[in-house]
Amino acid sequence: MSDIVSEFNDYRSKMNAKILADNNKVIKRIFNLDTNAYAEGALDIKTKELLGLVASAVLRCDDCVKYHLETCYKIGLKKEQVVEALSIATLVGGTIVIPHLRRAYEFWDALENTH
Repeated sequence: MSDIVSEFNDYRSKMNAKILADNNKVIKRIFNLDTNAYAEGALDIKTKELLGLVASAVLRCDDCVKYHLETCYKIGLKKEQVVEALSIATLVGGTIVIPHLRRAYEFWDALENTH
């Protein structure tokens, strides 16, 4: 696995375990709500992940962008679909999103190079 991908996943797993170990009811419910929000519903999972990716890019959360990129990759979205969603995020968010777009491209390339 690419260093950038494994470093992200290792850190995320380690810190999520630490956070959840504190057994805070509110935090656990937020984590659960996040998981359930992306489950199949009126919108399919691919659409929900693209929505999450766009919102994350507009909000300029690199960790969130990486998370959604990896999920998009794992569920079989094509680069063209992801790039089109990122183009909408850049349009909506403006040029301030461009540095996050660069890092998104870098992370997607790393995902593609892991397999």
